Amino acid sequence: MRIYAVGDIHGRVDLLKRIEGLITANEQTASAGARATVVYLGDYIDRGPDSSAVIQHLMTRPPVTSTDIFLKGNHEQVLLDFLDDPQSIAEQWFAFGGIATLMSYGVRDAPSRVQAERFGELRDELAAAIPPDQLAFLRALKLFWEAGDYFFVHAGIDPRRPMDRQEPESMLWIREEFIAAAGPFSHRIVHGHTIVPAVDLLPHRIAVDTGAYATGRLSCVVLEGQSVRVLATE
Repeated sequence: MRIYAVGDIHGRVDLLKRIEGLITANEQTASAGARATVVYLGDYIDRGPDSSAVIQHLMTRPPVTSTDIFLKGNHEQVLLDFLDDPQSIAEQWFAFGGIATLMSYGVRDAPSRVQAERFGELRDELAAAIPPDQLAFLRALKLFWEAGDYFFVHAGIDPRRPMDRQEPESMLWIREEFIAAAGPFSHRIVHGHTIVPAVDLLPHRIAVDTGAYATGRLSCVVLEGQSVRVLATE
């Protein structure tokens, strides 16, 4: 079995298409009958210019391998929270890239309407603009996926808790406590969320978020047996 884990995309559909091209080329080296899975580690939206195009591409492009796994990132969760209760989350979302997502869905004057009294108005426009199938895709995203002794998740795990008692908040948001933990864990954790200059291959975890929206480098780790390799756009 060969597993590709793709880091945080953040509205860069151009880089997404390029990394999928690298995966397709890499699949030409697979042995006959080998199974392959692509795991996307979340944060498809915000910051970059093409959030809506990223979601549409992931939903409709021809399969890159036989199986796709789509995980939820904290940015997708905040978008869903904004649709449910804009007053409680709008300022946080706008501060870390939500305006770019609003604009990608056609809410072009969003930057001029970030006052609290207009949050509901922006929510209503976004709710009307998101195609129902894209909203269903966002709501169906998984929090984690396991394969053998690997555990795939957006942000990481709470090192104080066993694997079967992890909480959604930690899997979407945790940073310092997880990054500082020396391990080992029961699984090797493959995650995004915390930006690293290049894919960080540690015995207890693999960090795959290389800040694609700002660096132009979208990374993917390739796991096969005991082998670990890296693909990246440059």
